[in-house]
Amino acid sequence: MKNKALFLDRDGVINVNHGYVYQQQNFDWVDGIFTLIKRANRANYKVIVVTNQSGIGRGFYSELQFLALSDWMRHKVANKGGVIDDVFYCPHHPTESLGEYKLNCDCRKPKPGMLFAASQKHDIDLSMSIMIGDKLSDIKAAEAANLATAYLFKGGKVNANATNHPDRHFQSLSIQSFEQVSFP
Repeated sequence: MKNKALFLDRDGVINVNHGYVYQQQNFDWVDGIFTLIKRANRANYKVIVVTNQSGIGRGFYSELQFLALSDWMRHKVANKGGVIDDVFYCPHHPTESLGEYKLNCDCRKPKPGMLFAASQKHDIDLSMSIMIGDKLSDIKAAEAANLATAYLFKGGKVNANATNHPDRHFQSLSIQSFEQVSFP
């Protein structure tokens, strides 16, 4: 039997989006994220971060700095009793990046490349999985990958909006709190 996953965007979902966060001192946790991750773990969902990180391609910080912060983040979540199973990231941008990072890739959300890569690596049934993001590009990536549900998290600044597609099971819901996320 394949695994189910909770896919989380990073900036704006796990941490407050201050813009190009790559240092621990600028990493402020979003309220409720530790509880959400532990709930997903208890429901037997793999927790996987999928994050656009064009700051790497723009030269604001290096891949090594991003990876170090990701390791620190996973360690902090573990100290709170949760598990982040993996982190996938896209360092590219089609127009704003430099050198090898300047490309229109399949991994940058709203394209679903990171979700497909995670599915292959962790044997995930995408049709039984969930995405939480803070941008429409996160929701579009979830839809393109045929996830069951995507939550647009806006921390209290949203208008509820649900969309069901008749050709497949996909639901997009705006939420104000992680407590609104259910794990079927």
